[in-house]
Amino acid sequence: MAASRLSGTENRLVSLPLSRIRVIMKSSPEVSSINQDALFLTAKATELFVQYLATYSYKHGRGKEKNALTYTDLSHTAEECETFQFLADILPKKILASKYLKMLEKEKRDGEMREDDGGEEEEDEDEAVVESVVS
Repeated sequence: MAASRLSGTENRLVSLPLSRIRVIMKSSPEVSSINQDALFLTAKATELFVQYLATYSYKHGRGKEKNALTYTDLSHTAEECETFQFLADILPKKILASKYLKMLEKEKRDGEMREDDGGEEEEDEDEAVVESVVS
């Protein structure tokens, strides 16, 4: 497909706004110019990926029960499916703010306890892991 032929039909072939995709692509310091064909193919590949992620999450989540795709379905897919694990940081599981604050407080207490012990506990844990691997 030549770039001149794409311009008239590209809006019908992709749903994502090409101008936004161009801006995202140009935000990379390594990119100086973007070929129209590359822009179109990136948009189409992105659409297909999002469609696959949504379909997979719907089929393997609770989507069928509720007849809806939820954020929880997407985050579960990102966490459990090896193919989508690179999205785990982008789609974390939702937790309540109160639960998060408790987790932070616990981590803070654990960190203080480790500092008081002088790091001996971490060394013992490392030795136990090495011993179990060797055994």
